[in-house]
Amino acid sequence: MWRALLLVFLFGCASGNAPDLIGTKYLGAPYITDPLGEETAPDTDPLIRYDAFDCVTFVETSLANGDVNKLNKIRYADGEPNILNRNHFIETDWLENNSDLFENVSAQYAPVAVRHVKIDKKNWFKTVYNIDTDFAPRNIDLEYIPYSNAHNIKVSKPMVVLFIINSEKIRKNIGTDLAVRHMGFLLPDGRLRHASRRQGRVADVDFNKYINRMVENKINLGIMLLEIKK
Repeated sequence: MWRALLLVFLFGCASGNAPDLIGTKYLGAPYITDPLGEETAPDTDPLIRYDAFDCVTFVETSLANGDVNKLNKIRYADGEPNILNRNHFIETDWLENNSDLFENVSAQYAPVAVRHVKIDKKNWFKTVYNIDTDFAPRNIDLEYIPYSNAHNIKVSKPMVVLFIINSEKIRKNIGTDLAVRHMGFLLPDGRLRHASRRQGRVADVDFNKYINRMVENKINLGIMLLEIKK
């Protein structure tokens, strides 16, 4: 999951799909970790697939409406598949390189807090891939809604929702801090549509019930809401 977590224009809507149906055709597809790559070493997984997802690739593929060229524009800094310019980190790469496609609107829905995160991509590449790079560490502040303020949030259109964590234990294993643990779509009727490791598939769940389960673990901090731009 952490290799993939490294999520946004609603291509489905642009192509004529109803917004509340985003990702519907993938419901029930199995969950697998890190299903996509560049088709060449060091990650020989395919550029796109429709039969299985993790949380990130489900969101990305749904936003791209299953089009590999649109998907590449979301997943890569310049749209060209390459391990070094893949948007590995949601906190920096993914959010910044897709900033024209979505906006963090968390503060419009509830009081927010700030998660300070330091992304050490150089150390992460060495730890995960054994690749030497010259990436400099990045510090970034992310506004998010603490779980104490996150119940009963109503949205009028689908939004991307990111789940924010404190990652002390994770940092030791992957060589960098991390703030985003999971992602999916918050739908207007209160459902969370996501690729769930727990359920083993793409599924809809009650968003408030999901939040109630997340707060049981103290490393889980809250959510970030991303409005999808037209």
